[in-house]
Amino acid sequence: MTPVDPSAANRPESPYLIRGLGLWSAAAIVIGDMIGTGVFLVTSDMARAVGSISLVFAAWIIGGLIVLFGAFCYAELGAAFPKAGGNYVYLNRGIGPLWGFLFGWMSSFLDRPVAMATLAAGFLRFLGFLFPVVATPLFTARFGRYEFGFTAAQPLAALVVIAATAVNYLSVRFGGSIQVLLTSLKMGAILLIVVAGVLFGTQGSIRMAPSVAPFGLGVIGAVLTALVPVMWAFNGFNDLGDLGEEIEHPEKNIPRAIILGLLTVGGLYLLANVAYFQVLPFSAIAQSQHVASDVVQSFAGSRGARWLTIAMAISALGALHVVVLTGARIPFAMARDGVFFQFAQRIHPTFRTPSGALIFLGSIGAVLALSGTYEELYSLFVFAVWIFFALTAIALLRLRKTEPALTRPYRAWGYPVTPLIFLIAAIALTANLWMVRPVRSSLGLAVILAGIPFYYHWRKLAQIPPQPISQNLSI
Repeated sequence: MTPVDPSAANRPESPYLIRGLGLWSAAAIVIGDMIGTGVFLVTSDMARAVGSISLVFAAWIIGGLIVLFGAFCYAELGAAFPKAGGNYVYLNRGIGPLWGFLFGWMSSFLDRPVAMATLAAGFLRFLGFLFPVVATPLFTARFGRYEFGFTAAQPLAALVVIAATAVNYLSVRFGGSIQVLLTSLKMGAILLIVVAGVLFGTQGSIRMAPSVAPFGLGVIGAVLTALVPVMWAFNGFNDLGDLGEEIEHPEKNIPRAIILGLLTVGGLYLLANVAYFQVLPFSAIAQSQHVASDVVQSFAGSRGARWLTIAMAISALGALHVVVLTGARIPFAMARDGVFFQFAQRIHPTFRTPSGALIFLGSIGAVLALSGTYEELYSLFVFAVWIFFALTAIALLRLRKTEPALTRPYRAWGYPVTPLIFLIAAIALTANLWMVRPVRSSLGLAVILAGIPFYYHWRKLAQIPPQPISQNLSI
């Protein structure tokens, strides 16, 4: 058997995937991936953490800058390696095949399918607000000490996962067009809140803001706490590279779409928060559990709240679409390199989409949606994702040192300061999550490490010389 090179960056471009995503489709994917439900909810958590409007905005700006520095890293790597798989490719080339595989393993079995199930459940939760029959209990099952309630929402959530998978199965161009539509609707919903806040926000708290506490360790700790929901709201900025082989002129459009998308989202988030604080007093925002809904209801009543619920449902659906679209390219790239289940490398002969990988992710996501246990699983991968953010920054730094002659159509602005800041922030957040949630973080790490024996098994089948786990990580 001919040995298989595990580095997708060293392989010739697949003749099967087609470049069907232009700049605007790519930017819509970036924006749609980030705008989920966070911007509608997290401001109240931040207000409780920092106790000041100015510090809420400081947390948004600091978090946005950290993510922007990370976006510079992903823009450089995506333009240099426009291949399916994104981080899988970058870590293969920058650190070593094992590290790329572990990212792909985590993404294929934990990150993407659990995110799919959770977003579908979120969509049904919003739908349940409009149509309460969706939450009708069907039966209850008991397994030992555990009791599982089964409602109509669970099979419907599984059907939503299947539908999103089917849309992505049909055509990458069709999927890109759907994402442009969904992203436009999401952005329109946020802009409507902003405009309404300016027009109707006469009793807000911006003019009566609480005083800021003297700068000290307490303020720093509060801002760091507020950064956690900020990072959640910006989550997804890094996923465009997974579609590297399907973006037109990737050397230009990947950096442009990532940076354009992130700046657009950051601007929308800041404007939305201006509207929140213009409409409601600070104390009301700090006590709110659904800040955007409370803001809309204050000037538009229950009818306005219903329209916002529809907007949030569309937001969840758009984020689900992106998770399926980008996530399927990771197991596809791994299978193509011989280090995953081989059916995942199948390409549909007509639609030119990774049909095997899509069916794989869609099946796992649908089962998790049926189980109703995914909310516990979802918390496990947050810790794991930030580990790989740190490793991606290391990969960029190492590649600058080990491959200075590599063609780089885009170079990270502010190098080496910006990737180092992103690296330090990723390490700090990972350490903080470990301390706050040691059990769940340890379980997430266990899921990652469980992939190691499979990695060596698949390498042996492909007759690839093994790479030691202790491969040099020096920058």
